[in-house]
Amino acid sequence: MIYKVNVVFMEDEHGYYVHCPELPGCQSQGNSFEEAKANIREAIDLYLETMSPEEIADSLNKEMLTTTMEVKVA
Repeated sequence: MIYKVNVVFMEDEHGYYVHCPELPGCQSQGNSFEEAKANIREAIDLYLETMSPEEIADSLNKEMLTTTMEVKVA
């Protein structure tokens, strides 16, 4: 079975941090976007190995909408 999983990438001066909102604690990092992407794919695979098929079906395939907003800081 193929599922979709949402991943969130954030870049800073140290590289990329990435996490999966549907899988609490499933996170990784990398010096480049491609490295972070490969690392989170491995983290997701390992995380899913600990879950039952029912838990996986309940957790994944949730659509997430995101946007970037500007905020004013005093």
